[in-house]
Amino acid sequence: MLAPADQQAVYDREVPVREKQAESGRRRRAYGQYCGLAGALDVIGERWSLLIVRELLTGPCRYNELLASLSGIGTNLLAARLRTLTEAGVVRQVPRPGSKVRAYELTELGTGLRGAVLELARWGLGVLGAPAAGDLARPRWGVLALEAMIVQDAAGPDETYEFRVDDEVFHIRVADGAAGVVQGPAPGEPVLVVRTDAFTFIEIGAGRLSPIEATLTRRLVMDGTDQAIMRCSRLLGLTA
Repeated sequence: MLAPADQQAVYDREVPVREKQAESGRRRRAYGQYCGLAGALDVIGERWSLLIVRELLTGPCRYNELLASLSGIGTNLLAARLRTLTEAGVVRQVPRPGSKVRAYELTELGTGLRGAVLELARWGLGVLGAPAAGDLARPRWGVLALEAMIVQDAAGPDETYEFRVDDEVFHIRVADGAAGVVQGPAPGEPVLVVRTDAFTFIEIGAGRLSPIEATLTRRLVMDGTDQAIMRCSRLLGLTA
């Protein structure tokens, strides 16, 4: 197993950044169709590509962080996917303060995939079955899952709901009739604090488990008034 710095060196040797090629719009074509959807799939349609985008939508990641989070991808395939995304102008390398190892982040073009990723995640929750043996659920994925679940028309009064999923903390902020997900603890005093694990969180979002069922089995703990729980449940399209 290569050390993180060695993995970075392998990537730097094998995957040069070709900014001029990206700017000129040249890219490997897979479908040969003059169609927006086909063009998108030429860039992000390969296995693992959208999952790399998912990881970077929550912030910059180092190479070894991506490798650890995307269990099963392998270093060579990760390097290849990063090369394709970099050449397409979706991903770029950026310096990490206080470290010789650079990080990867989405460009403006890559950030534009947020809406599409959220819609796919929302659709995917509806067809997600029971977790199979060996399946992984990372708590940081809860940030995007929560964002995908929000029903903006159900936004109520200005308040915050904090979620503690394993070792990740994030919150929903409702203000001026709109709700958004923010990483980190809620400022001030949230009206509701939710504690759970990643698998339970996703099962609730997929409708396989109700908040009441999860609470009765102690897989979910909610600290807040009944009214706050109901408002949060409506906002997330859940039946409390």
